[in-house]
Amino acid sequence: MDTADPPPFSHDPPNGCSAADLAAQNQTSDAPLLIDVRKPGAFIDAQSTLPGVLRRDPLQLDTWVNTLPPAREVCVYCVHGHEVSQAVALALRAQGRAASFLVGGIEGWSAQGRPLIAKPVGSATCWVTHERPKIDRIACPWLIRRFVDVQAQFLYVPTSAVQAVATAHNATPYDVNASVADTPFTHHGAACSFDAFVRIYHLHADTALTRLADIVRAADTDRLDLAPQGAGLLAMSLGMSRNILDGHAMLEAMMPVYDALYVWCRDTVVGMDEAHNWTPA
Repeated sequence: MDTADPPPFSHDPPNGCSAADLAAQNQTSDAPLLIDVRKPGAFIDAQSTLPGVLRRDPLQLDTWVNTLPPAREVCVYCVHGHEVSQAVALALRAQGRAASFLVGGIEGWSAQGRPLIAKPVGSATCWVTHERPKIDRIACPWLIRRFVDVQAQFLYVPTSAVQAVATAHNATPYDVNASVADTPFTHHGAACSFDAFVRIYHLHADTALTRLADIVRAADTDRLDLAPQGAGLLAMSLGMSRNILDGHAMLEAMMPVYDALYVWCRDTVVGMDEAHNWTPA
């Protein structure tokens, strides 16, 4: 259980990372992969998370411990930094990961006045963008579901309603410009919103994901010279959006497409991609 009182072994906890050290690391290119491992009830009832954190259920550790995206280091946190996060850190280290836990947990982080991201009380993370998604507004939810929070909720609303809905639902806006809502999850220069998610969640060590980011950027910004596969993704996304007007239905239809693209990217990274070499009999 995750208690406010430290267990006997945590007076001098091994593999602990202080809030000050984590804050400093987060400002560098070597920032750790940060994982929220609060128990389900504590996570659902919470109203905030640390910025750039992946959500994983500590009770399901055996199902995800070997599926984390690549990272140089991993730092996990629970409510107070006691049994839950320390046990997860030990399990990750047993799997060969360089893993630590946040001393004091999210409560200690918050007590020091360090930044937090709002989350709806009583639900998983919630994200909002404007309606009629095509590329970035589908690719980003795919990334969130597969890497950040499998139970995340997505809202597609009229552009004029994005900020009001974000406020009402404690939702995080994404892929909108500054005149619609203030968010770091949007285009920056030549980079698209998908790139912002990869950067903010420290997922750049996953070379398959960064290759997929090239394809998404090529399709979303109409710079098809960046990746030849971008033309196919653009055509499929535009055609699908003509056939499916509802944003949520569009997302469900496109999830397998991004799954397939990611697997293809993963195969190309390790040199296992297949060439199409069919010849007539």
